[in-house]
Amino acid sequence: MKGSIHSIETFGSVDGPGVRYVIFLQGCKMRCQFCHNADTWKLLEPTQEASDVLKKALRYRPYWKQKGGITVSGGEPLLQIDFLIELFTLAKSEGVHTTLDTSGQPFSKTKEFLEKFDRLMEVTDLVLLDIKHIDDQAHQQLTGWTNQNILELARYLDEIHKPVWIRHVLVPGRTDEDRYLIELDAFISSLNNVERLEVLPYHTLGAYKWKELGIPYPLENIDPPTAERIQNANKLLHTNSYMKYQN
Repeated sequence: MKGSIHSIETFGSVDGPGVRYVIFLQGCKMRCQFCHNADTWKLLEPTQEASDVLKKALRYRPYWKQKGGITVSGGEPLLQIDFLIELFTLAKSEGVHTTLDTSGQPFSKTKEFLEKFDRLMEVTDLVLLDIKHIDDQAHQQLTGWTNQNILELARYLDEIHKPVWIRHVLVPGRTDEDRYLIELDAFISSLNNVERLEVLPYHTLGAYKWKELGIPYPLENIDPPTAERIQNANKLLHTNSYMKYQN
């Protein structure tokens, strides 16, 4: 099984527990206004065998120690679910900790998708789930897609007791309103499998990629959130109460 890979980070420290070998897959259907990896959007022909990808990753195993392992991010990894299943199955056969970083957009409870997703979850230790916006209309404006199946994924992961870290990008004027944060807090509080909740402050480090691709950057005049707004979001989301798993 081959995958379409965008890039590799050999010493990741923010995409799961410990030191991570982070594999960024190519392809994403969402068009988040704050995306810092717009160059991963395009779906490209897969070229790399899962076994070869794992072989390269295992060279860095001495640095992972007990907590580290492999994280697959994107783009959107679930668009290459067959490749993921093979890669994580091979990784688990080597005793490697596996983490999936997803925005959840392809998730569906159709029989065909759910059968594959369940197989993937059997070989996935942790899911990092990005919830872009709790309000569906605002989510569509921000990303171009509904959030209904993403929230459905969050509930399903709770049903199967899969450990989850939830991430929320804080964008001034888009996702930082108190009413939205309070609603998001209520939703997350209804789940029993959330080990960690992270507020990720919006930044402009990927804006140049939009310009290189000839795409107008939609948040051109928006600055990163202030320390006060970040503190407010952490307070309303009760992030400290989710620190069950420390690096």
